[in-house]
Amino acid sequence: MFRRLTLRISTLVALVFLAALPAHAFDTRATSAYVLDVTTGTVLLEKKADLPLPPASMSKLMTVNMLFEALADGRVTLSTPFGVSDRAANMGGSTMFLTQGDRPTVEDLLQGIIVQSGNDACVAVAEGLAGTEDAFARMMTDRARNMGLENTSFGNASGWPHPMQRMSMKDLALLARHLIVEFPDYYRYFSQTEYHYKDRAPDNRFNRNPLLRLGIGADGLKTGHTQEAGYGLVGSARQGDRRIVFVISGMTSEKERAEEAEAIVNWAFRQFTMKTTVKAGQRVAEAPVWLGSSASVGLVPAEDVNMLIPAGQRGDMTATVSWTGPIPAPIAQGQELAQMVISRDGLSDTVVPLYAEHGVGNAGYTKRLTTAASKVLTMVMGGDAPPPLALPGASSTTN
Repeated sequence: MFRRLTLRISTLVALVFLAALPAHAFDTRATSAYVLDVTTGTVLLEKKADLPLPPASMSKLMTVNMLFEALADGRVTLSTPFGVSDRAANMGGSTMFLTQGDRPTVEDLLQGIIVQSGNDACVAVAEGLAGTEDAFARMMTDRARNMGLENTSFGNASGWPHPMQRMSMKDLALLARHLIVEFPDYYRYFSQTEYHYKDRAPDNRFNRNPLLRLGIGADGLKTGHTQEAGYGLVGSARQGDRRIVFVISGMTSEKERAEEAEAIVNWAFRQFTMKTTVKAGQRVAEAPVWLGSSASVGLVPAEDVNMLIPAGQRGDMTATVSWTGPIPAPIAQGQELAQMVISRDGLSDTVVPLYAEHGVGNAGYTKRLTTAASKVLTMVMGGDAPPPLALPGASSTTN
């Protein structure tokens, strides 16, 4: 009797939704890339985004995440000192110039990792939180799985070349969004342009992120480079009410990386504008009610539906509303009943939960009796349940 029903909204789209304007695709030079509009959840660009690749120092974001989580749950504070082992002090590549016996604080190490990309700082954090770097790498991998980072594994804390050190560009973007959303009090370190520990190597104090000084809203996150991975960048920028996160990998030089990153930021903000397409509480469809005091119930979003409207050639949006119905009474006002999926050419779908516009009580005795009799008669005659309610100008199908 109860079926999954899908209503394709046609007339309603013309009245409620703004026209979609397909954006000009960005032809990135990166071998792998992912661009996400954090504000609306819209994926703007994907290129081999699920492919696990060597992430180089971009994987340090997971080390930072583990430290942020330790701060959040009280295991450490910003002033907690960590020891520096001989192994940490002798790490090659990018460092914050720690020496064995130093006692840097958590805040020192965060800045050493984020600003100076310190491999020595990463090892100090790993040993301080897990005892050994190997144990910490296993913890990182387990945590990544719990976070839904499906194409990620770690062999170390620093991004040093290792066969287990793999991350997809999508996973890096999701991790970046997590850091921004979950740790606003600590995210500020990613926009810090310079730092050096105890006046050591002051010429090496500058943040390698090429976007931070350009005045385009960039405020993070992390560069990376190895011979195997090429030049990469996990970046984020905010302009007005919008924020984007993007990841590029496989660039051939620092210059190319900087140019590509700036071009992506400009494209993401200039080719799209954010519009409110449906207001909170605005009815977008009706669903039939089974044995209710009303024959149907309006379906409304709880919040404004904000979407990106791309620039370019004019086109249309399509929207479908799905629910399992007819929906049995009683129904409480605000009860989640359905899901609306809005599709646009060239962009990811937007999924919006829909709720009951008003409450619907149980039907009276007479109506329940006549409905039951009608159902029995239908079954005797070999028919099926009555068709779902359809909106004027719209068609409905069952799945």
